[in-house]
Amino acid sequence: MATSFSALPIISLSALLEPNHSSAALAELSSQLDKTFSTTGFAYLVDLPLSHNHDDIFGLCEDFFINSKYPDDEKRKLAKQTFFKENKNTYRGYFPPQPGSDNLKEGFEIGPSSALPKFTYKSSAKLNLTEGNVWPSDASFRQRCESLYDQLQTLASSLLSLLAVALGKDATFFDSYLSHSISTLRLLHYPAASRTSSQKIICTPHTDSGILTLLHQDPTGGLEVLNSSGEWIAAPYVPGSVVVNIGDLMARVSNGRYVATTHRVRATTEGAIAKKRFSVPFFFEPGPACVVRSIAGNDAGVVYGEHVLEKMSGWVEFQPVSEPAPVIQQTPELIAVN
Repeated sequence: MATSFSALPIISLSALLEPNHSSAALAELSSQLDKTFSTTGFAYLVDLPLSHNHDDIFGLCEDFFINSKYPDDEKRKLAKQTFFKENKNTYRGYFPPQPGSDNLKEGFEIGPSSALPKFTYKSSAKLNLTEGNVWPSDASFRQRCESLYDQLQTLASSLLSLLAVALGKDATFFDSYLSHSISTLRLLHYPAASRTSSQKIICTPHTDSGILTLLHQDPTGGLEVLNSSGEWIAAPYVPGSVVVNIGDLMARVSNGRYVATTHRVRATTEGAIAKKRFSVPFFFEPGPACVVRSIAGNDAGVVYGEHVLEKMSGWVEFQPVSEPAPVIQQTPELIAVN
């Protein structure tokens, strides 16, 4: 359970920007992360070792979802087979808004650019976790997404090394998790025109199911984190930051030392008008064959691929719709981002 915090801590990653990585600075950063994940489970990271700024990242969202650069028929070609049976991709690609859902959003997601060995499922899975990415025709969009993905994967790897040390393990403890990693970069759009002023929550309370999440959120805000007193604490946009939190599996790996904290997203309005929202989460994921278990050695562990497939059965973006919702056209003056 998270503690009774009233705000998320801010952690500088300046130690990762130093050419020679001072051992003292890295030890201090490891201690800060350890304390944060043992208490709030969430933090802002600043002084990021990334070449992409927020304008770059949310420019990807604007291009894909708003600027009519990719018309409906092109998005349809990128959509998962769940929504358009003629398509071959089952896991990566586009998903449309889900009518009737409290978690109404559309998204585009990618995995690693390199080919991965096929994962053999125990169950009759309809999703292929190691399939390749699908892309729109714009080569620049692909290059920008792949560059961002690679940098966030590298950042996640650095954070995991620091957490390994904090947990009393060698810095290389999580290297096996990096082998054939199927991490996901997801561009998300919560359309303004799809909501009414009475809809208060646009992403329902949940914990993340995996290891580590890195989130770019836009200035619209709305993210809230639940503390141990049952209070929802606002986590507003902080310029130049990434929000980090751990998931259920990392809590398990730490033998309960780290907390997977419940969070949600509240709708943001301007007057009576709901505002659109972008967010770009990066979910660090091990390889599908990786066995994830507690550092205490007191459990049999779970095979990550089987774990995530079971979790997906309840995720709204993997639920089929009989008539996929059209891409929502919006009036610029009603959806301007601060």
